[in-house]
Amino acid sequence: MTGTGLLSSMRRVCVLLACLGAQALHAETAAHIVLQDSPLAGFQYHAGKTLWPQMQVGDALTLVREPDNRHDAKAVRVEWHGHKIGYVPRRENADVARLLDAGQTLDARIVRLAEVRDPWARVRFEIVIPLNPASRE
Repeated sequence: MTGTGLLSSMRRVCVLLACLGAQALHAETAAHIVLQDSPLAGFQYHAGKTLWPQMQVGDALTLVREPDNRHDAKAVRVEWHGHKIGYVPRRENADVARLLDAGQTLDARIVRLAEVRDPWARVRFEIVIPLNPASRE
């Protein structure tokens, strides 16, 4: 795709997003853009092991930036009901960190729980950009 074609495509996406944002969305509709779907890193080292029986698919997660993390300056902690259960994987955290640092609202939720030995396969979660963050409660 040429530079002009790419620019034209980007403009169409921006117009589409502006139209979506301008429409009055039903109060119960949660419009969002999926930023990424990731495995939970570090699950075996944090409270996730003890909280596992209570966790459910669809549960909300909180993303917390840790810019002073000594292992990774782009670290993003993942919490479930105020308990640290792991991190956004290092290989996937740069965009999330940048958006959080810029003040972008991001939501996260559990999309899969699996009772397997591999801690990287136990919890998958998605991170979304809400299109109507002002209407959130």
